[in-house]
Amino acid sequence: MEKAKKLRIYVSSTDRYKNEPLYQNLARTARELGLAGATLYKGLMGYGTSSDFIQPSFWEFTEKVPVTIEIIDEEVKISDFLNTIRPQLNDQPKGCLITMQDVDIVFIKHGDKR
Repeated sequence: MEKAKKLRIYVSSTDRYKNEPLYQNLARTARELGLAGATLYKGLMGYGTSSDFIQPSFWEFTEKVPVTIEIIDEEVKISDFLNTIRPQLNDQPKGCLITMQDVDIVFIKHGDKR
């Protein structure tokens, strides 16, 4: 088994960095830095330290829901990524949460590159 780290970043779908959604910017930055991959999960509802329950509303034009970005890779690559994104996360007016844990990669099959 191969040892790796799993990084999870929790943000809101309405958080922005410059002219794009924050979650999109974080995923693009991960790709640019050569991380193995990123998966983004869109939540149904949630709340954080700086907000009430975020739940869908029929009358809102902009859907505000939680988004989780999950990345699994080597610890060194994860650390470099964190150092790169930390300034833009510090500039966010709302809160976010980052967790990291050890994982064992049991099986991985790489696909053909396009």
